[in-house]
Amino acid sequence: MSRAAGIPRFYFSLRSPYSWLAYRELVDEHPRLAAELEWRPFFEPDGESERRLTALGGVFPYAAMTRAKHLYILQDVARLAERRGLALRWPVDRAPVWEVPHLAYLVARREGRGAEFVAAAYRTRWEEGRDICDRVVVADLGAGLGLDPAELAGAADDPGLREQGARLLLDVCRDGVFGVPFFVHGFSRFWGLDRLPDFAAHLRERRAPEQVLPQPAGAVVGLGPRSVDDGHAGGCG
Repeated sequence: MSRAAGIPRFYFSLRSPYSWLAYRELVDEHPRLAAELEWRPFFEPDGESERRLTALGGVFPYAAMTRAKHLYILQDVARLAERRGLALRWPVDRAPVWEVPHLAYLVARREGRGAEFVAAAYRTRWEEGRDICDRVVVADLGAGLGLDPAELAGAADDPGLREQGARLLLDVCRDGVFGVPFFVHGFSRFWGLDRLPDFAAHLRERRAPEQVLPQPAGAVVGLGPRSVDDGHAGGCG
């Protein structure tokens, strides 16, 4: 995908509860903005992806998460979901490999079903509490979208998709992304669920008087010790 300065970008992670909440707010309250963004997956690399990223000259931004922060996120996300009227079921991640769902997203996007895959994956993980790193679950997502279940489930085994994923992680490094949700437009960066309204306002201001974007409508398991920084409640890896 192009990294042209004029194209706004949304870095999302299917792992992160804050990214899920930002996704819901984005599509529900800023649908035109959601349609024009570049949606870029952000995922913690396994050994193979990390080797590929290192070979490209990138270093993924890791930061340890304390137990206190972990417990806070569990409480905070439950509170935010309840306030929004969203059903929340905490998933159980057993030896997760985040390339499994995020590289499957690349397959769905290639077939023109990327947005639908993200919606289904978020619903499956955060509203049904299922393990989206389970290839059987990913195959079910593919079948539900009319895509090849085996191709989606096996995306992490495809060398071409692995390389594409590593290059997307390199863009994470180049864009200075250190947590999700993260929004980028040119040199402007906005981190966290609570910065989404500011990001939308930033784009409106720069596109006046056309007013391409409408005004806002209403102006943990898997959070283990190896995580990106989430220094406030609005951003989480």
